[in-house]
Amino acid sequence: MAAQATAVAKAPPTRRRKSATPRRLPYLLIAPAGLLMLGFIAYPVLSVFYYSLQNYNPTKPWRNGFAGLDNFVTAFTKDPDFWSTLGFSLQWVVVQVVLQLLLGLGLALVVNQTFVGRAMARALVFSPWAVSGVLTSAVWMLLYNSQTGITRYLADMGVGTYGTSWLSDTATVFPAVVTAELWRGVPFFAILILADLQSVSKDLYEAAEVDGASRFRQFLHITLPHLKDAIILSTLLRAVWEFNNVDLLYTLTGGGPAGETTTLPLRIASIAVDSHDFGYASALTSIAFVILLFCSMVYLRLSKFGGGEK
Repeated sequence: MAAQATAVAKAPPTRRRKSATPRRLPYLLIAPAGLLMLGFIAYPVLSVFYYSLQNYNPTKPWRNGFAGLDNFVTAFTKDPDFWSTLGFSLQWVVVQVVLQLLLGLGLALVVNQTFVGRAMARALVFSPWAVSGVLTSAVWMLLYNSQTGITRYLADMGVGTYGTSWLSDTATVFPAVVTAELWRGVPFFAILILADLQSVSKDLYEAAEVDGASRFRQFLHITLPHLKDAIILSTLLRAVWEFNNVDLLYTLTGGGPAGETTTLPLRIASIAVDSHDFGYASALTSIAFVILLFCSMVYLRLSKFGGGEK
C-alpha cells in the first residue's frame, strides 16, 4: 500500500514534465534560427555604435583610439555637409513616398476593376518591382543618355538641344532621379493596396449605392478606412527604404551634380569607402538610425496603427 501511495504521489510531476515539453518545443525549434538572426543583426548594430565612439581609420592607425562624443559633435557643429545631406534626404523621402502612394493607390484602384486584359495590365504594373535596383539604374541611364536617350529624340523633334544631359544639370537632375525611382517604387504600393482591396466586401458598396452614395463618397467612407493599416505600414516601410536609398542615386548621379542629390546614406558611404573614416561614418549611421527610429515611433503613434475603429 505504501508503494502504491508513493507511485500515485509521483504521478502528477511526471505528467507536468510531459505536458511542459510540447509547450517548449516550438521555441526550441526556432531557437537556432533566432540565434542566427540575432547574431547577424545585433552584432553589426552594436559594432556601429561601438565604432561611433572611436577614431578608426585603417589608413591612419596612429590616430585610432577612443573619441567619446567627438564624432557626434563634429557632425552637428563642424560638418556643413551633414545638414544639407540630411535636408535632401528628408526632401527625397517626402516627395517619393507621397507620389508613390498616390500613383500606387490610383493604379491599384484601376487594376482592381473588371475589364478585358486585366491580368496583363496587372503584370505590367507590377513588373518594375521585380527588377533589381542596379538594373533599374542601368535602364534609366540609357534613357537619360545624352547621345542615344530621350533628350536625343526630343531634340530630333525640335524640343531642347542635342547633347543635353538631365542628370548633369542642377535644374533637371532632381525630377529625373525622382521619375526613375517612381518607376520602381510605385508597384510596391500598388501590390499592397490591391491585395487589401480584394478583401473589401462588395456588399458594402452595394448598400452604399442603394443609399445613393456617389463613387467618391464610397471611396472616402468605405475604401480608405479599410486601407488605413495597409497605407500606414507601406508608407512607413517605403520611407525607411527611401531614406536608405543608395543604389539608384549612386549609379545615376553619384550624389552630383555639385552634391545636389547626395543623401545622408550616400554621404556615409563616401566617408567610409573613399576616406576610410569608419569612426565618423559610424557616428553618422547611428544618428540616421536614431532619426528613423524616432520618426517611426511618432508616425505609428500618431496614425494609431492597428487600432480599431471607434
